[in-house]
Amino acid sequence: MKLNSTVLLTLILLTLMLGAGSVSAFLGFNIGSSALKGITTPDGRPATKFASSKTNSQQGGLALLKEQEILKIVKARIEGKTKAAKSENLEEDDEETNSSKQKPEEKPPEVTEEKLQPGFPITAQSEGVTLSVQSARYSGGDLLLKVKMQNKGTDSVRFLYSFLDVTDDKGRTLSASTEGLPAELPLNGPTFSGTVSIPTALLDDVKKVSLALTDYPAQKLKLEVSDIPVEK
Repeated sequence: MKLNSTVLLTLILLTLMLGAGSVSAFLGFNIGSSALKGITTPDGRPATKFASSKTNSQQGGLALLKEQEILKIVKARIEGKTKAAKSENLEEDDEETNSSKQKPEEKPPEVTEEKLQPGFPITAQSEGVTLSVQSARYSGGDLLLKVKMQNKGTDSVRFLYSFLDVTDDKGRTLSASTEGLPAELPLNGPTFSGTVSIPTALLDDVKKVSLALTDYPAQKLKLEVSDIPVEK
């Protein structure tokens, strides 16, 4: 009798355990299924991927152009830029032409004659060679005598300006320097201009100076320019 009750109890316990296990499995399956809703397994097949990418590209509106169409587009753009550049060059040429037409003709500068000081020029001539003092002015501590020379004689003439004699109205010899005067005057040559400078410190009580010059080495000429007014 006791054995039968033990077996019965064991069967009841097994039945309860199986029922509890079944219920647990069912609940776990439902919970897992609800958690995995919306999750799909990735498709690893190359053909499927290519088809899906092709479909996506078509849906996205991307259109692949053929090579001939691309060449036509590039050619059209190049021709358009070339035409635009030509039109710009033509417009620039037209503007330059119009501006050149609108510009008035430039007149050559008028040559103004040099205004001479009263009593000038003072000229000396010998054997066709002319020595002329055009003006006298003070500048920078020196008396500047503007001088012109020209040769209309029969031969060219050479000069050493260290032989230039400068004297005041009291017969005193004054030191002087020259600038721009030619070492040689050619026959029938142009007029040469230069300057004779005399320090102002030597002219405190001087009213007039004189210049004397001869050629070198022949010393055939005697050019004397006297009574040049230098009073301040």
